[in-house]
Amino acid sequence: MNSPVKSLETVIFASRWIQAPLYVGLIIAQVVYCWLFMVELGHLVHNAIDAAHISETDVMLAVLGLIDVVMIANLLIMVIVGGYETFVSRLDLEGHPDQPEWLSHVNAGVLKIKLSTAIIGISSIHLLKSFISAGSLPEKTLLWQSVIHALFLVSALAIALIDRVMTSAQNKPDH
Repeated sequence: MNSPVKSLETVIFASRWIQAPLYVGLIIAQVVYCWLFMVELGHLVHNAIDAAHISETDVMLAVLGLIDVVMIANLLIMVIVGGYETFVSRLDLEGHPDQPEWLSHVNAGVLKIKLSTAIIGISSIHLLKSFISAGSLPEKTLLWQSVIHALFLVSALAIALIDRVMTSAQNKPDH
């Protein structure tokens, strides 16, 4: 059957490959974050060696900055691997020793929940950094960061609740 509808469906399905360059772009962003991590780590080591008077707070803020970069890199990996697997094409990782455990049951709902929890983690690190240096920040900034973090929490809970409701509705036997 070579109807125009079948051709249109083939084109629509093949259009998912348009996203592939986007994932390559995210891989390049991952390289940039790796470079940023190394630069920040170099600054931390240099300051710790060069300046014997570096404070524990300065070290803590630098380490939190490194953790922030790692968490964003983890978020990128989840989007790259999970998004590609979910929306473009299956990854042929069967039997690969490094296959992430979560990848075997990834779908759009699981990916949204994983991404929202990663965003909450990143937001938590930013908020902690702000609270540590609260004396140098305007009170309004701390307030807005706290409000935004709370909104991330509420959004993640809403996404998880919606996913649970949808999953239970799909798993409900038809009578």
